[in-house]
Amino acid sequence: MSELRKEDVKQLNALALAYMGDAVLEQKVREHLLLIGRVKPNTLHREATKYVSAKAQSMVMYRLLEENYLTEEELAVFKRGRNAKSGSIPKNTDVQTYRNSSGFEAVLGSLYLLGQLERVYEIIDYAITIVEQSKGVS
Repeated sequence: MSELRKEDVKQLNALALAYMGDAVLEQKVREHLLLIGRVKPNTLHREATKYVSAKAQSMVMYRLLEENYLTEEELAVFKRGRNAKSGSIPKNTDVQTYRNSSGFEAVLGSLYLLGQLERVYEIIDYAITIVEQSKGVS
């Protein structure tokens, strides 16, 4: 994939960044589940949801914010994503949770499009750890 220029990524709509971040997170979570031996097709989707749901992502964001884990730039992207108006909120979550998860995905999407893969995967690996600690997943 060719790296986009920083200016180009900054011009992208925050929801477009979240769209990309959602895909990157989903792929890494699927890889994680397969590598730890969760391979039954009927359970994979259910297992993946524990990591990629708006509720899980929002919980991860609260932790990252609490720990000042994000850089100033990442925090600015999070706020852009959180404040973006999508027009629809999924029925299984509240507005605040959905917005936090959109902000989280926007950070991942932005970093990915900037070619900062090491940082993207560092954040995702930490997010997986946070989710597993909170749910007692092994």
